[in-house]
Amino acid sequence: MGQPIMNDIHRTRVMFSDMLNLPRGKYVPVEVAAGGSIGFARGAFAVSYDRDLLPVPGCGVYDGLPDMELILEDERRKSWQPGTEIALGDLHLEDGPFGLCPRNILKNAIKNWVDMGYNPMIGLETEAYVFQRDEDGVWRPYDTPGAFVYGTGPENDPKGVLDDIWDAAHHMEVPIESMNGEFDNGQFELTLRFSGALKACDDAFLLRTMAREIGLKKGLLLTFLPKPVPDRGGSGLHVNFSFSDKDGQNVIAPSGELSDLAKQCIAGLIHHHQALAGLLATTVNSYDRLSAGSLAGYWANWADDHRLVTTRCSTGSVKSARLEHRMADCATNPYQATTAVLQAARLGAVGKMPLQPPEDLDGLENVREKRHVPSGLDKSMIALDKDFKLRKAIGEAYCDALIYLKRDEFKRLSGKSVDEVRDFYLPFI
Repeated sequence: MGQPIMNDIHRTRVMFSDMLNLPRGKYVPVEVAAGGSIGFARGAFAVSYDRDLLPVPGCGVYDGLPDMELILEDERRKSWQPGTEIALGDLHLEDGPFGLCPRNILKNAIKNWVDMGYNPMIGLETEAYVFQRDEDGVWRPYDTPGAFVYGTGPENDPKGVLDDIWDAAHHMEVPIESMNGEFDNGQFELTLRFSGALKACDDAFLLRTMAREIGLKKGLLLTFLPKPVPDRGGSGLHVNFSFSDKDGQNVIAPSGELSDLAKQCIAGLIHHHQALAGLLATTVNSYDRLSAGSLAGYWANWADDHRLVTTRCSTGSVKSARLEHRMADCATNPYQATTAVLQAARLGAVGKMPLQPPEDLDGLENVREKRHVPSGLDKSMIALDKDFKLRKAIGEAYCDALIYLKRDEFKRLSGKSVDEVRDFYLPFI
């Protein structure tokens, strides 16, 4: 895997996710990180993918780009880089938590559920394609002529990039549940084990960053872009979740069938389906993946053990019963995606929303549901802007900033070809 990972720690990489799912941070001496906080310009949240500084609400662009502080957690994470430790934390302003920090909105969602007597447990499934440069320097799909779905070994990964990612994850104590070839050549699934919601998202954030950096060291580009190759399958971020009660018991299907709480959660997700797209499918490219007949979260529907619906239920085991929301993709940061799912589900529970009948058709050519995600990023931002209850649950400041960023992004990509849109995002996602 290149240089060995050393135990002699001489620097700290302090990191946070922004709203574009970019891993921003600094390298600092260990003794500096020991002080507990590191300053950054709040304007980091106002910078687009192509480095334009935008007057995003809450960023203080016209107030001199004031500071924010990353308040570091005491516990350090192991790194895939030699001599390095990782410090994660929460962004604060002088008067309290920064409303645009993805980790802060997740902590608020967790608290909302804990106040109701439940602890959310999260398992995230991520998918990515691997690209390699051709002789002209253009990124092309990874050459894996013998690849197949659920494939493992050199036929699916001749350069062994997944082997290196696995070794690094093991060293970092990031709990991998599985890695395997996905449906298309050069496409892979990297699934994390269930953990508490905050740890699950921290792990996913670090796994994605580590996987891309290890790939680049091998001359490969791991892209989590939802639809990087138009005529191949899409890549998603499946948010699996359950809740444990005060006794530690899973409450999704305690008697082998969906509980009232679980049904209300699904109803909330269906009720807020269109607005959720603005939080879970946050690029122009996302809407190439979300289409009828895809194994993605297009329709506002649900069913038990059915991969062609948006919310899939798994109730075969009382202990491991879960709900799986399939709309998101990894262009969305995991904190935002998990927050959106948890808060929409909570609104269903608080409102005791009734659940519509499950989808009982194939989902490929036949479906009973008529409601689906909006047709593009611009329309999803309109839906999010109009869904006042979901906006309030997520955080008004956060949603205002996200909507501003994404409307600007849509405008600058309007009229661009599929390839131009892909190339715009590819270096970052």
